[in-house]
Amino acid sequence: MLKFSFGEPFEAPCALVLGGFDGLHLGHRRLLSEAKRSSLPVVLTTMYGCKGKQLFTAAERELIFCRAGVGALCEIALDGGIRQMSAEAFARKLFSLFDAREVYCGEDFRFGRNAEGTPAFLKRYAAGSVFVCKPVKYLDGESGRMRKFSTSYCKELLKKGELSRLNACLHSSGEDLSGGAYFISGAVEHGRQVGRSYGFPTLNLSAPKEKLLPPDGVYRGVCETPQGVFPALVNIGARPTFGVEERKIEVYLYGFSGDLYGARVNVIPVEFLRPIKQFSSAEELKKQLLTDVRSLREGGNL
Repeated sequence: MLKFSFGEPFEAPCALVLGGFDGLHLGHRRLLSEAKRSSLPVVLTTMYGCKGKQLFTAAERELIFCRAGVGALCEIALDGGIRQMSAEAFARKLFSLFDAREVYCGEDFRFGRNAEGTPAFLKRYAAGSVFVCKPVKYLDGESGRMRKFSTSYCKELLKKGELSRLNACLHSSGEDLSGGAYFISGAVEHGRQVGRSYGFPTLNLSAPKEKLLPPDGVYRGVCETPQGVFPALVNIGARPTFGVEERKIEVYLYGFSGDLYGARVNVIPVEFLRPIKQFSSAEELKKQLLTDVRSLREGGNL
């Protein structure tokens, strides 16, 4: 997949898909599906510098879009220049950079200073056709109303630890990253190797500051590694039994033996198992981990 920054021209005729795209929820996927029906190469925009933490980092988004069949990715940094650019200036610059024969966006897509640009505004400047897609909606059980799938809604679910509902919004069962599950990507770091001493060696990762994580706890999950995909216990948070307060991601891979230091892995927490607690000894922690491994079997991963 070709990746480039906004400001670099993409001269080939294309189907341009506009949006922020912090990952791909069901609404995004419908938009992308419409664009892929075209015989044109699909170019998708994604924006960085938004307020608050993001579902997916730049590297994670790239992986998601590549697996979804996006041909090229245009990264737009929401710096002061972009934020202060008028809708007219943005539209003129956009269509000077792209030979967009077809343009796709959601009906709530906004751009330009004070979000003054609308899909109708785009049609005034686009040389090609502009297709405006209606949002995909779901029934909200709490309010009884129809709500649209949105990144904000996905973040709400993640903050509550409702991973099964979140992954359903991301077009996935959660067991397979290729379906779009929420995941945490990172390089395996050298840890204290304490788990190895009682039979539970773990991978240690640090999450980027901009990455939104689920609530602290121990999760049943899956981990993609260069040596295959393994069922996993995922600890997100501190390790109070050993006096470690730093928030980390610690992953035990069932059925794996070997060295993954420096390798990039994708950790997919699927189901909350229990909160983090302080055990009286490493032996007590080991007993709990054996119980957690049985939960992996019950979850269907073994």
